[in-house]
Amino acid sequence: MTILYLLIPLSLILLGLAVWAFFWAVKNDQFDDLEGPAHRILFDEDENDLNPEQRRQRQQAKHRPAAPSDTHSSDDQEPRP
Repeated sequence: MTILYLLIPLSLILLGLAVWAFFWAVKNDQFDDLEGPAHRILFDEDENDLNPEQRRQRQQAKHRPAAPSDTHSSDDQEPRP
């Protein structure tokens, strides 16, 4: 029975620390984006990490036609001595 005199205040202190930690996390925006990190690992590069200029350049590069490839293959050339 005398252990309760120790356990009850100890549990109230731990509860107070847990409540303080929760409110600190909310105040410091720790819960803003819960799903973003989980989805971010699925992609190599995240568009959201780029600034607007880099996004515009990437979009232009996607829509640009590819440069014509070289019609000569390395097999057509004569071997060098």
